[in-house]
Amino acid sequence: MENVVWSPTEQDIKHSNVWRLMQRYGLSSYEELIDWSITDIEVFWDAVMCDLKLEWERPYQKVLDLSAGVPWAKWFVGGLTNIVTNCIDRHLPERRHEVALIWESESGFSRTISYGALNIEISRLAAALRREGVKKGDVVGIYMPMSIELVAAFYAIMKIGAIVLPVFSGFAANALAIRLAHAEVKILFTADGTQRKGVLSNIKGVADEAIVSVPSIKRVVCLHHHGNEIHWDSRRDIWYRDFIEGRSEPCVTDAVDAESAAIILYTSGTTGQPKGTVHSHGGCLAQIGKEVAYHFDFKPFERFFWLTDIGWMMGPWMLIGAHIQGGAAVLYDGAPNYPEPGRLWEMVDRQKITHLGISPTAIRVLMRASGQALPKTGMTSLRILGSTGEPWDDESYRWYFEKIGNGRLPIINISGGTEIIGCFLAPLPITPIKSTSLRGPGLGMDVDVFDESGKPLRGKTGQLVCKQPAPSMTRGFWKEKQLYLNTYWSHWKDIWFHGDWARIDGDGHWYLHGRSDDTFNVAGKRIAAPEIESILIGHPDVSEAAVIGVPDPIKGSAIIAFVVPQADKQPALDDLKALVGAQIGKVFLPSVIQRVSKLPKTRSAKIVRRLIRAKYLGEPLGDLSSVENPSALDEIMPETGM
Repeated sequence: MENVVWSPTEQDIKHSNVWRLMQRYGLSSYEELIDWSITDIEVFWDAVMCDLKLEWERPYQKVLDLSAGVPWAKWFVGGLTNIVTNCIDRHLPERRHEVALIWESESGFSRTISYGALNIEISRLAAALRREGVKKGDVVGIYMPMSIELVAAFYAIMKIGAIVLPVFSGFAANALAIRLAHAEVKILFTADGTQRKGVLSNIKGVADEAIVSVPSIKRVVCLHHHGNEIHWDSRRDIWYRDFIEGRSEPCVTDAVDAESAAIILYTSGTTGQPKGTVHSHGGCLAQIGKEVAYHFDFKPFERFFWLTDIGWMMGPWMLIGAHIQGGAAVLYDGAPNYPEPGRLWEMVDRQKITHLGISPTAIRVLMRASGQALPKTGMTSLRILGSTGEPWDDESYRWYFEKIGNGRLPIINISGGTEIIGCFLAPLPITPIKSTSLRGPGLGMDVDVFDESGKPLRGKTGQLVCKQPAPSMTRGFWKEKQLYLNTYWSHWKDIWFHGDWARIDGDGHWYLHGRSDDTFNVAGKRIAAPEIESILIGHPDVSEAAVIGVPDPIKGSAIIAFVVPQADKQPALDDLKALVGAQIGKVFLPSVIQRVSKLPKTRSAKIVRRLIRAKYLGEPLGDLSSVENPSALDEIMPETGM
């Protein structure tokens, strides 16, 4: 078998969490395990719940109910539990004094908090939310830098049966407002400021601007984080510490139905507006618990760090996964390469991190810093490497494996999505792994690669699909059930269509090759073409816009935009870039903007982004029969370097 970079030792296998599961059910090989996990998914997911010793106030009577149809599968029917019960409460008798969170700032300041102390903070916040009138099913937003207080708010919201909406702390006011308004958020947690590469950002000011168009928000709870000057509305705003002052009566965790919504995560899509994916208490516990325990082999007292923000799926995933297992989650507020390129590796050593997760984009950035970004020590605490966000290239993958993992650690390269708050594909640390691969299906995930006719495909690139439901699949889109069906379930009956290009090689190892729809990843952050197009069209001098994603050696994908000016107008390209940055965030700035007189469209007036991308990259255009105005492609200037 060619291109294998890592193989497990017998000790790796026999001491793994997944081997414990295999022994319990009489399984002796990786292939046998994968087959068993999808042959009867009810048996498998029940086995996961039992093996992880997840706690239920009332046990479920049935693992899976398909009476409403596969897209509306219900899991752990009749069971009552809570994410907080299993991440915090159940650890208190034995791990009250053990570390639950480690936080480090860009300036180097560090804090830790135990399970017991975190529980007190969560309970005080939960009591304050109840006093504020927050009830089960209400939505509470978080727009904060990574911090211990953020985690306390995250759990406190779910503790009382409310729904947490975490939002990327780098979003501009417009992007934040869209999400808060759509979810009808009642309370927003934020902070006075955050720092990145030594520059202080007033995110409270961004929140203030966003809230103008979010009438549902009645209270803003602000963390005193940097002490910078901010605007203050005494009728609405309250400092975080003042908010939790008052009666310190115990706040019991509410046992909620396993299907109750716990988290809303917004993901971009091809409609031009973000979509709210809805994740349940039972689904999160099952999927995230399984992945962190078995695929990452995370154990109690270990330390998990993923370079992420709470607004991206990996933020909640890391917290819930580490705390289900009784370990510690490490938080970092800042840039990974500041004040010098090797900063991240120093933190790994300093905080004794055992599990490190990072995107291919971040590795590419650090690689290009030459020797300055190489670790100065052996980082001997590290046991497992992780990655997600976009496809790898071989050079970057091997740099990560050899320079950061010293050629001895497996890279658990995972891929799924916000829509399932987990993974469709993920290696297990008991099987050989090839460079850039995802090895195979996640446990319990009945995935396949289909050709355009819906038949299984091997050795060639096709569509990634899932043939059976999984517990963490979104319970529709928030307020948009039909859009959910159209997005994932309309291609083939009862088959989840994910929108990724995938390939299975002759040895059964899986690879991803990017998005197959109009959504792409920029530095590991997913964005849809229509969301950026709608901003460009909002400029008074722009009539139409088309956006594509093209390969970028640093960010994975770069954004390229094409705009049709209004009659007799010539919009300044720098102004258009600034508009995108102001409304959705600088990370999504177009690398190139071209002015054109028209865009290629079908006879039904749909812009043909596929052909624009092919022309820009100098690739074969293929069939043009569906294009009403193929001459429009003549105006697309091919890539000349960025």
